[in-house]
Amino acid sequence: PVTEMGCAAGVSGLIYAHNFLKSNPGKRIALVSVESPTATFQLKDYSMANMVSAAIFGDGAACVLLSSEENAIGPKIIGEEMYHFHNATQMMGFDLTNHGLKMILDPAVPETIADHFAEIVHPFLGKYGSSIQKVDHLVFHPGGRKIVQTVEALFGALGKNIDDTREVLRLYGNMSSATVLYVLERFMDKKIPEGEQGLILSFGPGFSAQRVLIEW
Repeated sequence: PVTEMGCAAGVSGLIYAHNFLKSNPGKRIALVSVESPTATFQLKDYSMANMVSAAIFGDGAACVLLSSEENAIGPKIIGEEMYHFHNATQMMGFDLTNHGLKMILDPAVPETIADHFAEIVHPFLGKYGSSIQKVDHLVFHPGGRKIVQTVEALFGALGKNIDDTREVLRLYGNMSSATVLYVLERFMDKKIPEGEQGLILSFGPGFSAQRVLIEW
């Protein structure tokens, strides 16, 4: 079980599953994400963090099948890595109160992502012999409208788009860890040519970023 990793947990789960499969050939894993963010809504909390979280979060579930079998089909995980922001535990998470879980959502999250963006993306891709120019598909977790706008502008400057991310946010809202798997499903349904690469990226409590590089 992986818990308390919030929005990042979908990609974290992929990382843990991949590491298990690397050591266990011929195995299969069902990675299950079940989220109920609406359970954290505080009826008497009129803070902006509570209002924003109520507006963007929804409940959802998803499952991804991974395999280390020789005849496995689908995109292959090339590399994975976690990135941790220092002195940033106040950015995102929960406070446990007598009335339940109270959302912590710092308005500086989009700005913090922008400040670290180059460090999050470029060294990771370079480590696995890739670059943003070689990445054709961006499987980005839609944390919220402002985060999507921030990352869309950053990737847009590099000639990339996160249209599927925006559409999943429009249709379902932010379902915490399950959301990025909904975005991934949209790419799995496409006829993507062999050899093309995709970057799976999400941000979550800690404050942290989780990254997985895949290739079809």
